Amino acid sequence: MAVNNDSSKDLREFLTTRRARITPDQAGLPVYGANRRVTGLRREEVALLAGISVEYYTRLERGSAGSVSDSVLDGLVHALQLDEAERDYLYRLVRTAATPSARAPRRTRGRQRVRPVVQRILDQMPMPAYLRNSRFDVLAANDLGRALYSPLYDQAGPHRLPNSARFCFLDPGATEFFIDYDKTANDCVAFLRAAAGSDPYDKDLSDLVGELSTRSEDFRRRWAAHEVRYHRTGRKRFHHPLVGDIELDYEAFELSGDPGQRINVCTAPPDSPAEEALKLLASWTVPVLDQAAKD
Repeated sequence: MAVNNDSSKDLREFLTTRRARITPDQAGLPVYGANRRVTGLRREEVALLAGISVEYYTRLERGSAGSVSDSVLDGLVHALQLDEAERDYLYRLVRTAATPSARAPRRTRGRQRVRPVVQRILDQMPMPAYLRNSRFDVLAANDLGRALYSPLYDQAGPHRLPNSARFCFLDPGATEFFIDYDKTANDCVAFLRAAAGSDPYDKDLSDLVGELSTRSEDFRRRWAAHEVRYHRTGRKRFHHPLVGDIELDYEAFELSGDPGQRINVCTAPPDSPAEEALKLLASWTVPVLDQAAKD
């Protein structure tokens, strides 16, 4: 019975990279001798911390998942000090690696539908807001959202959905637009990793990862690190071509009626330079007909 080879490979590399990043001191283990050849944990140390045999852990790290109990996975979560996103990713990798690949062919979703009520919600928001899927395609936005992310729309052109990942790794202007580019790039890759673990048979996502891996050495390097992260809240700093530097808080809201879709909303603190910048940007995005009516 064939297993999902991609997930087995990802499981092997994920466990290896997580083990390598934790020192014995961080794990609360004594270090004996001065000739330790690895900076991270050894396999036998992970097995000890997880409460399983070295042979069992070695099989898992080689991608041979089989039937793994939740108690074993919870032991690995503890041993490797995984956070919520990494824990979910590990569970999904193990379950997928043990699934016969012939039963789950890759599928293409096609362009996702934007419900009119969702577009109406976006349009009635006074702050920048946009709708995206798990592949970072921007499916819809309000006027201020399009204005804030205008470089993404310029890069995509009229016949393709704007995509934050493509812009980040394939457009030279991304390093200027995202002031904290390194963090933005790491977050982007880590979220794509989480999405791939959640739906490993999404052909559109696989194609995007393949495209970025082929065209960007920077993406390949970050992807190989196997970092996994959720992208729910935080702060972003932009260097906008019209209003200059602007720092905004963002929140992501999952749409329960549209799995994989989320509304991202950016806000500025009251009476801040960022709020003034948004007001200036909004004044330049008044629809032409509305402005003509005022005149």
